[in-house]
Amino acid sequence: MTDRTVLITGTSSGIGLATAVACARDGFATVATMRDPGRAELLLAAADDAGVEVDVRQLDVTDPDSVQECVTYVEKTYGRLDALVNNAGVASSDPTMEMSTMAALRANMEVNFFGVIAVSRLAMPLLRASGGRLVTIGSVHGVVGQPFNESYSAAKSAVEGFMEALAPVAAAQGVKVSVVVPGFVPFTQFGIFPDADRSTIQAASGVYASTFADYIGWISKQGWERAAQLPGAVAEVVVRTLTEERPAFRIPTSRWAQEYIDHKLADRDGSVIQSLARTWIGLD
Repeated sequence: MTDRTVLITGTSSGIGLATAVACARDGFATVATMRDPGRAELLLAAADDAGVEVDVRQLDVTDPDSVQECVTYVEKTYGRLDALVNNAGVASSDPTMEMSTMAALRANMEVNFFGVIAVSRLAMPLLRASGGRLVTIGSVHGVVGQPFNESYSAAKSAVEGFMEALAPVAAAQGVKVSVVVPGFVPFTQFGIFPDADRSTIQAASGVYASTFADYIGWISKQGWERAAQLPGAVAEVVVRTLTEERPAFRIPTSRWAQEYIDHKLADRDGSVIQSLARTWIGLD
């Protein structure tokens, strides 16, 4: 049995699936979790193709009992936890804050923020014991707020702020904390307004319909072939983050992602991002 164990949330598709396979290939005992294990077919097929095994477990990050049961299972079965990868999340399809509901906004935060914290806090004692790693999948949207993605941007920003504050405290106890920041990963449920949804979102945008159209026009003009990454490319960055001796706190997964968030990180008063966002929605 391997002497390294990793727990990964949200592994039924996309980045989570690719990360589970990549970790198993690197020699981790990989506990791959998802809300509905009935959706594990793609993961198990990918693991089989790679010649590795993953341990599929049920985990709903919004259910305290489910989180406790999963962490307890890891401790009893493997005797240790060397890394947690917080990947589970949901995208928001509501066009704007005003067109959404408070219930939907709260549900977004429950999964994308509070769910991350819930798993992390229960895993932390095991990570302290192993001198392990706490890695969270962030987003460029958590650094640069994206029009028509208010709730998702807010949740990812909250996660990054929380982890940034936690990192030095955790380091004092031997746990390294990092946030991996992907750009756009089109082959997951986190598409950028998939074509099938654009007309629906446009119709639901009310007074913002013309602004949404300008935003989609801006997206269409971008060189997304340069911006986009396959899940496997992000997974490779995650594995390096888990295995490097001194990983950084914030780790963009591509040059494009680095350049994109550089706009914000060099923007002391916020004016650069505001000016940039105005061009995205046709105001300048």
